[in-house]
Amino acid sequence: MLDDHSEVFLKQLKKIFSDVSEMTIRRDLILLEDKGYAVRTHGGAVSINRFKKAGEDETGYTVRQAENVEKKAIIARKASHFIEKDRSVYLDAGSTVMGLANLLTDMKGCTFITSAVNTALKLASTDNSVILLGGTISPNTLACSGPEAMQMLEIMNIDLAVMGASGFSAEKGFSVSNMHDAKLKTRIIEKARKTIMLADSTKIDKDKAYTFCRLKDVDIWVCDTMPDDKVLDKCKKDNVLVV
Repeated sequence: MLDDHSEVFLKQLKKIFSDVSEMTIRRDLILLEDKGYAVRTHGGAVSINRFKKAGEDETGYTVRQAENVEKKAIIARKASHFIEKDRSVYLDAGSTVMGLANLLTDMKGCTFITSAVNTALKLASTDNSVILLGGTISPNTLACSGPEAMQMLEIMNIDLAVMGASGFSAEKGFSVSNMHDAKLKTRIIEKARKTIMLADSTKIDKDKAYTFCRLKDVDIWVCDTMPDDKVLDKCKKDNVLVV
């Protein structure tokens, strides 16, 4: 139904699947979201395909959501301990940060700023203020970027920026494949009082097209396992805490 209609509603599903409980339907929608097929809304769920450009076979986010699930879960649990109430927290786009957002639904009193449509929807019904940056939505990341996002960002204060990356090397730093995403990430890190990088071990020694920050620009790096001695030595030199 999601594939055919792009959106489903809880009331509609309750009538069609009258032999199961509403709680079962809600759990199924949660499962679809966790697997990267849908984004839940107040009254149902929207297919991830709605965010894709017409005519493109773009499955980047869905694929990434299903990759390295255990590593991302470890990182999300570690990172959740750094989120404090009454803070202004930027949550970057990407499946790893989305895993963290899933653990923050009981958090209260924060202001969450994000460029990610799915992250904003996940946190919209919580007891927090949620701000979604404007701009053009990338079908690959489900995130907004461009001049509109940069303009909104300029008037905001960020206590903590929780960032993701597609690649890292000791020589090039943290990188992504999209230039507009890179520019936005760079400015966010410049404005933040503290920056936490969420990047699993599979990203190490992989350089993407655009570097958005160097290791010295990061305060904490949350990883699923400790990097090798070469990277750890550079982290120590640049005063980066690795957890």
